[in-house]
Amino acid sequence: MKKKKAEAASTSNYRILNRELSLLDFQARVLEEAHSKSNPLLERLKFLSIFGSNMDEFVMVRVSGIRKQQEAHYADLSPDGLTPREQLSLIRKRALKLYKEAYHCYQDELLPSLDKAGVHILDYRKLTKPQRAKADEYFRKVIFPILTPLVLDVAHPFPHISNLSLNFVIVIKDPKGGEKFARLKVPAALPRLLSVKRSAVGVHSDGTLVRHQHFVWLDQVIAANLSMLFPGMKVVESHPFRVIRDADLEIQEIEAEDLIESMQASIKRRKFGSAVMIAIHENMPTRIRKLLTENLGIKSSDIYELSGTLDLVSLAEVYNISDRIDLKYPQYDPVIPCPFRNTENQSELFDIIQRERVLLHHPYDSFAPVVDFLLAAARDPQVLAIKQTLYRVGQNSPVVEALLEAAEHGKQVAVLVELKARFDEESNINWAKMLEQAGVHVVYGLVGLKIHCKVGMVVRREGETIRRYCHLATGNYNYITANFYEDIGIFTCDEDIASDVTDLFNYLTGYSTMSEYRKLLVAPVNLRQKLEALIQREVKHAQEGRGGYLIFKVNSLIDPAMIRLLYQASEKGVKIDLIVRGMCSLVPGVEKVSENIRVVSVLGRFLEHSRIFYFRNAGKERVLLGSADLMARNLDNRVETVFPIEDESQIRYLRDTVLETYLRDNQSARDMTRDGTYVRLAPTESKELLAVQEYLMKHPHGLTYE
Repeated sequence: MKKKKAEAASTSNYRILNRELSLLDFQARVLEEAHSKSNPLLERLKFLSIFGSNMDEFVMVRVSGIRKQQEAHYADLSPDGLTPREQLSLIRKRALKLYKEAYHCYQDELLPSLDKAGVHILDYRKLTKPQRAKADEYFRKVIFPILTPLVLDVAHPFPHISNLSLNFVIVIKDPKGGEKFARLKVPAALPRLLSVKRSAVGVHSDGTLVRHQHFVWLDQVIAANLSMLFPGMKVVESHPFRVIRDADLEIQEIEAEDLIESMQASIKRRKFGSAVMIAIHENMPTRIRKLLTENLGIKSSDIYELSGTLDLVSLAEVYNISDRIDLKYPQYDPVIPCPFRNTENQSELFDIIQRERVLLHHPYDSFAPVVDFLLAAARDPQVLAIKQTLYRVGQNSPVVEALLEAAEHGKQVAVLVELKARFDEESNINWAKMLEQAGVHVVYGLVGLKIHCKVGMVVRREGETIRRYCHLATGNYNYITANFYEDIGIFTCDEDIASDVTDLFNYLTGYSTMSEYRKLLVAPVNLRQKLEALIQREVKHAQEGRGGYLIFKVNSLIDPAMIRLLYQASEKGVKIDLIVRGMCSLVPGVEKVSENIRVVSVLGRFLEHSRIFYFRNAGKERVLLGSADLMARNLDNRVETVFPIEDESQIRYLRDTVLETYLRDNQSARDMTRDGTYVRLAPTESKELLAVQEYLMKHPHGLTYE
């Protein structure tokens, strides 16, 4: 193994950071937002919940994957030269540090501040008598009938513990003094935080009441009333634990019609994946830990001792049900882009798109025009067909409803539903079945490739001709997440793009072997090669004295080949600004290697999600948008689309307003240093405070609109 590591290290002079540790660094930046007093109090609590959710997914997907490598004696090293065992050790050390910081934030910062503000998350033992009486009554009437304690003995083997479930190991003594064990699952169908009191204490500026709100943890109410479950027995002690299992799906794709059954079976198997992590309290006795490790097939290194609630994700419940608008971000109402304002009927959208390309920048611009576009297509008698990709659409989707309406009106509707969108598989299966029942032609994608592109097309008869109207985007067709995911899309009826989109759908639904497109960059067909060529062109400009400059805004940058190419471009004089929200394995600022590269990460109220690729091209600027990150999976193993922005005013908006503001942000931006750590920026005395998301909320139109 040492020989392999030496060989791996000698193949490159360029440093590449470990992707898993880089992802944990991103979770640290999310945690910073929970600490930050510049965020409203309930928003800080929400960031802590997001941190908990992110860490759950990290364990379910990333840690479980590395564990499989270790168990399979995987010989290859990670791009940064680590074995699976070494990665797991470093991950545990970093994750424990993050959890410790998260619980410090919750207990020492957020709880006292929330309490002072009138939002009280209480331990059961601190409830007043009336509050305790209300909680106990809720236990008797609602919780008790649901609970099913399971005895653990020779006749009753250790039961299956489902993924992300909260449970108790209960120690009981019978009248003869014998010790017994039982397992009890906390019902997932009930809220994890129970409201035990609300009282008005003042009035908001809008005239609504300000209320004190009191909550108590469901599991603590259950623990306090366990004796009701074991009449005639003595409950000696109880210890909560939470299981996180392997949730990565392995799907054997045979034929399209079998894929939906395969997915349904895989989703069921997810609940029974091997245990990857067990969260417990530090006071759990050794004999109880041994019981868990032996029966769940885990090692002691898979046990994480946490110092508070074992489910940080549930803190979002307080945010969702609280009416304390004074403790949240001020409401933001997205605007309707100027070209679409004052339209009298939906069919006018086609006239507008025919006259000009329209750019939408969500969530600053409303997502409503996208839904209106599909509704107009569904109802317009001149529309013949609609083609659409769906990746994550969520529940109660108006996009899907519009497609169903189109089918009811006799349009030919073809929808590519990606069943393998992680954690959205079940929702997508339900939508796919509903669409099929309505007569929509549903396709489930390509064998071995996840369909991640975001494309829609409407085919319309106009006199003696046929015109194709396209919508291309960086984000999902999800009406809900469009309110807090930052994404960009365009409407166009450009003939070359329309022809490319037609060829793309033929590739997705048929047997097309299209290897070249007119304007689109498509993975895995030509995206990697085209991006590499555009980077090399900037290198040539730099070497010939015309200056080379790149700005890439992506979610992740971990592809080794792309990182090496960017290092080489920097060495040859190309200036490179990288705006990377999450994982980044490239290290900036290294002398003679990456001293021309800056890496900045921006976190804020909205989730940064758009991908923008800017090439200065010696003054003939080129801007591309798309669905692909700079990861091997996006460039080689998914179907992605990257599309050009050709309208000069839109190029100016994206370059001079959007990207420039990200690069000047001194409030929500962090710069990566040459040792791979991030430093939050602060304004100098000569510069005003600037946060890109706040700026774009106040200036949502840029130069694209009036």
